Amino acid sequence: MKTLKLKALTLASLLVMTSAVSATEVKIALDSKPDLATSGSYNWAYAFGSELKKSGMDVRELPRGSVGNEAEKFDQVSTGLLEVSLSDVRSIAQVDPFIYGVRLPYIFDSIAHMDRTLEAGKVFDRVNKSLAKQDVLLLSLAPLGPSSGVITTKQAVRSPEDMSSLRMRALDDAQISMYKAWGSAGTIVPWGEVPAGLQTGVIDGYLNSPLIPIMFGQTDFVKNFSDARVIWPLRAVLVSKDWYEDLSQDERTAVDKAVKTADAATRAWLDGISVSGLKSLEENGVTVQRLTDAERAVFRKMSKPVYDSGLMPSEDVKLWSDLSDSNR
Repeated sequence: MKTLKLKALTLASLLVMTSAVSATEVKIALDSKPDLATSGSYNWAYAFGSELKKSGMDVRELPRGSVGNEAEKFDQVSTGLLEVSLSDVRSIAQVDPFIYGVRLPYIFDSIAHMDRTLEAGKVFDRVNKSLAKQDVLLLSLAPLGPSSGVITTKQAVRSPEDMSSLRMRALDDAQISMYKAWGSAGTIVPWGEVPAGLQTGVIDGYLNSPLIPIMFGQTDFVKNFSDARVIWPLRAVLVSKDWYEDLSQDERTAVDKAVKTADAATRAWLDGISVSGLKSLEENGVTVQRLTDAERAVFRKMSKPVYDSGLMPSEDVKLWSDLSDSNR
């Protein structure tokens, strides 16, 4: 009997020790290659993880795609199997469409403008009330890179009229609405099928940061980039609510500090890459169309129908517009 009790106590002690260790392990599911030169989201993850390591936490980066697709990553964060995920903003929108405000065309002049708007509107507080029901929290929005432009295989673009014959890859129905407003066509294509689609002519281009063709090795067939500055490409930093709330006070303080460090590091990186990114494209054989403010104004004006496309309730669209205008 004494032997059995001793074994039980030993097992209990081991379980406690294992629990203590696992509580400080932080798995971060990446959304891109671990490349500090081209990926804003990796700059965020790297700075975040480095700061956590200073506090004694065990940080492990999980390569892009290694833990499943966006829906699977969200489920793992929700159930606590995954502590941190660099996720698509759509993962939040499935719970609370209000977040789609960050993807309205020309809603933000800069990331600094976005940060002011989010703070003034207490957007994280609002979104996290909804996400909490799924046991998920949003800690940050990490810029992938400079503002999105029009990326094409053949046609150089300086105006919406230049896109009239193009079929563009769309991320979702909202982008299809935007392409339609510009006088072109869009079709939803999963990211993994984009390279084949571009090379076979199924699609003629897509909208994204200027670094993306370089990051994903597409400069052999992507030949034009138009600096239209339509939308800031973002990744949502989602964390397990149970994990975050089960942290000790010191650990939670360390995580909060790491978020601020990562935000600052990513924005500092963005300031430099916004200029050098266009030069990198040209060095890789991609022609860059540097639009004037007047040329961008045409895209901005023609993008307005997206605001009334049903992406979110009209009162939410007005709230985002008012917040943006008051924080420029």
